Amino acid sequence: MTEPAEPAVPSVSDTALWVAAYRAAESARPDALFADPLADRLAGERGRALVARAPRRMRSGWTVVTRTKFIDDLVMACVASGCDRVLNLAAGMDTRPYRLPLPGALTWIEADLPALLDEKERLLAGEKPACALARERVDLSVPEARARFLASAAAASPRTLVITEGLLPYLDADVVSALGRDLAAQPGIRWWILDVFSPATMKMLLARRGHAAARLFRFAPPDGVDFFERLGWRARDVRSIARAAVRFRRAPLILRPFVLFPDPDPRKLGQTRWYGVVRFERA
Repeated sequence: MTEPAEPAVPSVSDTALWVAAYRAAESARPDALFADPLADRLAGERGRALVARAPRRMRSGWTVVTRTKFIDDLVMACVASGCDRVLNLAAGMDTRPYRLPLPGALTWIEADLPALLDEKERLLAGEKPACALARERVDLSVPEARARFLASAAAASPRTLVITEGLLPYLDADVVSALGRDLAAQPGIRWWILDVFSPATMKMLLARRGHAAARLFRFAPPDGVDFFERLGWRARDVRSIARAAVRFRRAPLILRPFVLFPDPDPRKLGQTRWYGVVRFERA
């Protein structure tokens, strides 16, 4: 009897390397949507191997690439609106403080588990970010630790942006609710950028062989944007990843006909397959 193959993405922490590998591959394209010269170093052999073991249909990382482009643009839109502090929760191997044209006066704070941030600091030693950069070792799944971090990190500015890229799908709905309320309780937090998918999309990913990361997914609200608006947030930008990926020429050919149809109501996702990025403002 043969041993089962190692899962493509066996842990949440490994997704940080996997995502970095996709950013590196996109950056190497002549028509790249963004440039991330540090991504390959951060992905390392482990990240590249995770992508290589993924099913062929997943190796382009088109959803990750499109999500990255969306969030890049929304971060810069917040900066243009006066944002001077960013809290990147579960930052992983993100490199935006180094690669985006951020103002030097902006403060960027990355929060993640100690071991991951220690490794990231080792790999990026000697690199200079565009803005002031700090890293906080914190387990965001612990309510008391999360509340203390947010109270401290958001107190210095009334124009703070929070990013939870690739985080919420791995959390239980009650944890996402608590996080949303914690963010709304901090008056300095003005914007929140997140990604969310529908239950039908999660079901599809769970059914796919080789998509090991999907086995860790827990959160896909059928009411989509409305889930967060009930917590004290108002949707400012709602962007469909599949629709944009077709426009960017990153989506698989099979998806191209679907953009002929209108997107579903982001507050009534129901059984529709949908994945998107949303920028919220304080209600």
